[in-house]
Amino acid sequence: MDTTYSRVADRARARTATGTSNRMLTALSFVVSGVLFVAYPALRPFSSETGLEGARAFASTNWIIAHSLAMAAFILLGLALLGVCEHLRGTKGERLASWGMVLSWAGIGLTLPYYGAEVFGLHAVGQAVVDRNNPDLMSIVDNIRWEVGIFWILAGLAVLGIGVSLFAIAIWRSGRLARWSGIVLAIAVALYIPQFAAGQPIRIAHGVLILIGGVLLARALWPRSEEARA
Repeated sequence: MDTTYSRVADRARARTATGTSNRMLTALSFVVSGVLFVAYPALRPFSSETGLEGARAFASTNWIIAHSLAMAAFILLGLALLGVCEHLRGTKGERLASWGMVLSWAGIGLTLPYYGAEVFGLHAVGQAVVDRNNPDLMSIVDNIRWEVGIFWILAGLAVLGIGVSLFAIAIWRSGRLARWSGIVLAIAVALYIPQFAAGQPIRIAHGVLILIGGVLLARALWPRSEEARA
């Protein structure tokens, strides 16, 4: 009898430890993702994006680094949302969180190919223009950006915005996390499309807003001291 009770207790402690670890990893993913969303516009070269000036920006190492960080930020955001979905199981927000997860991952999947075209396609164009000193090649840039690809990223960011908004509602209903903890991130992601038309300072500020939203969720998820010791 004592042995059976001991095994059950050990399993319960193991589940608690696993849940605590998952919450900590989820919280860290939110924070790191937010930092990368700030680093992306901070490192990204901003220019007229025409002629040799634009080509030099595209050909720069910072162009590759910045857009690669943005892709990593989206991936980490998706993983963090998966952790929230897991944490909300068994609550009134479970169903909405599941839908939010599906839409968020679909949105990220639709968004990332455009970033791939930006980081690799435009970088290759920029290098070719600089190497050949032929600004006429910059006409290819519009073909890469504004044909089919633009619809992918707009659709992706819109779907992602809906998904994160569903998470905010799920968190509000769940009673397991602070009700307001998902609201700032939902607002920040909803503003992702409009901020594209802004200059570097506004885009950095938008990244900071995403970081704040991530930190608020991380704080809500982070285990209390007594949970961490369990």
